[in-house]
Amino acid sequence: MRYAAVLEGAGARALPPVEQWAPSRIGDIDIVIKADGMWFHEGAPIQRAKLVRLFSTILRCEGGEHFLVTPAEKLKITVEDSPFLAVAMKTEGEGAGRRLSFTTNLGDVANLGPDHGLEFRNSPSRDWAPYIDVRRGLAARIARSVYYDLVALAEGRQMEGGEVYGVWSRGVFFPFADADRIDA
Repeated sequence: MRYAAVLEGAGARALPPVEQWAPSRIGDIDIVIKADGMWFHEGAPIQRAKLVRLFSTILRCEGGEHFLVTPAEKLKITVEDSPFLAVAMKTEGEGAGRRLSFTTNLGDVANLGPDHGLEFRNSPSRDWAPYIDVRRGLAARIARSVYYDLVALAEGRQMEGGEVYGVWSRGVFFPFADADRIDA
């Protein structure tokens, strides 16, 4: 699956209300979302991009576990890192008025701001990786190349007795780290 094809069709789409569904049939399915964003079924990559996008719309996270949910059943899958990978970033404006939007490998768009936060945590592939909340508690790890673009927008700000670097988006400042941790 190529990211360029997904980005062409990126945008808002109606999502099924998986958080409202409480199916009685619960089980497991041998689907794995790898740390690089690729989906596998029974050890083989799922080649049909539309099928992967469909599955992503019925994905739900509960207590750190991931499930594909329909009104009839709930099937546990394995997610090595996060279910999505942020592969593109769009920026508009400057300073506190800046608006940052991230597009995932599956076409979801998350607007960094009060409803879609940014956090840093350890990932399986590297320490201290950035993640953005995409929807319903599902996160996207920000791809390294996109993270470099994000860091290029960083500015220093005094917070809690020290200077930190971070970015503004939709009126919220998202700190990266203490200034001492940023290499000049």
